[in-house]
Amino acid sequence: MKTIKFLLIAVVVALAAACSNDDVDTANSIFPKQGTTAGLTDFDKWLRKNYTDPYNIRFNYLYIDQNSDMSYNVSPADIKKSIALAKIIKHVWLDAYTELMGADFLKQHCFREFQLIGSAEYTSNGSIVLGFAEGGIRVNLFQVNALDPANIYIEQSTPYSTSSAFDLNRAYFHTMHHEFAHILTQLKDYSTDFRTISKVYHSADWVNVTDKKSGAEGFVTGYASSEYNEDFAEVFSCYVTDTDAMWQMRLEQAVTAANGDESGKKAILAKLSIIRTYLKDSWGVDIDKLRTIVLRRANEVSTLNLETLN
Repeated sequence: MKTIKFLLIAVVVALAAACSNDDVDTANSIFPKQGTTAGLTDFDKWLRKNYTDPYNIRFNYLYIDQNSDMSYNVSPADIKKSIALAKIIKHVWLDAYTELMGADFLKQHCFREFQLIGSAEYTSNGSIVLGFAEGGIRVNLFQVNALDPANIYIEQSTPYSTSSAFDLNRAYFHTMHHEFAHILTQLKDYSTDFRTISKVYHSADWVNVTDKKSGAEGFVTGYASSEYNEDFAEVFSCYVTDTDAMWQMRLEQAVTAANGDESGKKAILAKLSIIRTYLKDSWGVDIDKLRTIVLRRANEVSTLNLETLN
């Protein structure tokens, strides 16, 4: 027993001596010092100034495989198009909430991470994933490589456009507000009265409900008919990003699709009323003021310099 103790003591002494003889290079840590810009590109520095510092958001424009669904084949985002999208999102989305609610609102409640993906994700049922939020922490945005900074298109006339133009409203603005609505309702629940307005939801069969026919059942889009949480997020995001002309067209189409029956239109307006009250009472957000700001900023995108980091 004494021999074992002596051996253990000898090993400890030897290890201590070995450690004390190692020269520790304190000047070259594997962890970057706070505030350092070493190794950062100009885009990285711009993102730190405009996303990380003011909003505590990490903006991943380089492809990170574990941030995407590995069952899909996707491609990385183009750097120049990532720069353009970063500037657009900041102006139309981040700065819109900041203008209305102040800087702390998004800093406290926004996604902590963005992941850009160059291509789309195509599901087995034929639909396209425009974006998704991972546990309210990260939002993935797809089809970045379809963005043309020199030819920006934002739909202003109809929610049922058949144009082949890449619509930023549908691809990004609508998606961002939709996913953010999920974060807000996960933090503070909304009235269960919302669930009673539409009696039937279609679950996975929502893909068979077209946007133009969805209004007859009281849904703003086909996807809204999948379940009530998606319904809430779709009404919110459609109302905030639709121009007056587009929103009125949705309501009129709800009547047309129902052969003159206004019950679908009334259901949509009832849902909007609950959302308006929820946002005001739970978060202090005036949805109509937010909408005015978002639409104004969307119109200003054409004046932004999307080619440089100026």
